Amino acid sequence: MTIDLSPWVAAYGYPATLAGALFEGETVLVLAGLFAHRGVLDLLWVIALGALGGAAGDIVYFALGRRYGAELLGRFPQFAPAAERVQALIHSHPDLSIFGIRFLYGLRTVGPAVIGSSVVSWPRFLILNTLGALVWSACWVGAGYVLGEAAQRLLGRLMHVEREFFISALMVAVIATIALRLRRRRIRSPKPPR
Repeated sequence: MTIDLSPWVAAYGYPATLAGALFEGETVLVLAGLFAHRGVLDLLWVIALGALGGAAGDIVYFALGRRYGAELLGRFPQFAPAAERVQALIHSHPDLSIFGIRFLYGLRTVGPAVIGSSVVSWPRFLILNTLGALVWSACWVGAGYVLGEAAQRLLGRLMHVEREFFISALMVAVIATIALRLRRRRIRSPKPPR
């Protein structure tokens, strides 16, 4: 028995792409690219919404960094190592760090906040962040699109594995989110005295 997800994706795929890019990102964009390959979603709209969501999230973090700066980092000391890496990147390659921060694992959230606490201006950040979000979105949506093409060539029509792939990707995203939250909680909680 197969379940056709196409009507559900056609109805909710665009807002899910925007929200997914805003909060999580890569997994949602790969899935959106897969459905764009299937013709359920429009490829250019998916890329644009992924870029919009990714850029908007970074703008919020940049604004928080601009407003609260060092106070924000003092409140979340677990981000100190990542913040130091971002500060080093900003000093050595400011434009490249703004453009590419979303591609560096572990720096996507803290990066824009640290950049916001630096001397980088709003216009400079907005331009480079938007360009970076567009390339980031195109890369991940493109990966899903290519994955759909490769899977179709290997397996023929995807109808019989579509549900399993979607459920597997959703499970991976949920497990990764839970694991990251548990890790953050473990880092935040003080170690008991011995």
